[in-house]
Amino acid sequence: MTDRPSPRISSRKQPKQARSTDLVAAVLEAAVQVLAKEGAQRFTTARVAEKAGVSVGSVYQYFPNKAAILFRLQSDEWRQTTGLLRAILEDAERPPFERLRDLVHAFIRSECEEAEMRVALGDAAPLYRDAPEAQDAKAAGAGIVQGFMREVLPGVPEAARVLAGDLVKDTLSQVGKAFSESPRTPAEIAAYADAMADMFGAYLESLERAAARKP
Repeated sequence: MTDRPSPRISSRKQPKQARSTDLVAAVLEAAVQVLAKEGAQRFTTARVAEKAGVSVGSVYQYFPNKAAILFRLQSDEWRQTTGLLRAILEDAERPPFERLRDLVHAFIRSECEEAEMRVALGDAAPLYRDAPEAQDAKAAGAGIVQGFMREVLPGVPEAARVLAGDLVKDTLSQVGKAFSESPRTPAEIAAYADAMADMFGAYLESLERAAARKP
């Protein structure tokens, strides 16, 4: 049995001139609107081109297929998340648990603000989730979280730190997604984020205490 080849999801070329940059920006903006309105199942390159007011051929200059467009939207979202992680967790001038609380608040708020688009991108994930580019994008965020764990849990064994980082990252992602699937008020978002931050803080502090008790 042979493995199914992953679809090509990288852009054909990068825009270098202002006109090309504007075209790509228009295509991506149109893609966001088509995805939000039609969903992943009815998302097509032709619909994106029509919404952007350009020819399908112009879209294909930069994106070889619809999977490449969707992956670009997803990778932009991952890039924003990675930037959020780095800006908050690597701010060494602030106490670690304060940074963690700020991250939880920022992440949950972002999940709720962009819930519709995230659900649609989640539905489209089978088109690109096995591609190497997708795995590389996810690994960047995981590295930032693990770096934070090494800082906040210096006395905890490496295996336990890795597990803690994975649990925090995966819980934040999955629980945040589930929470955002229903409309939330700012007060509800703040209360939920505080509770989640308290939970993470208690968990990490328990790992610190357990490590301190060991000879």
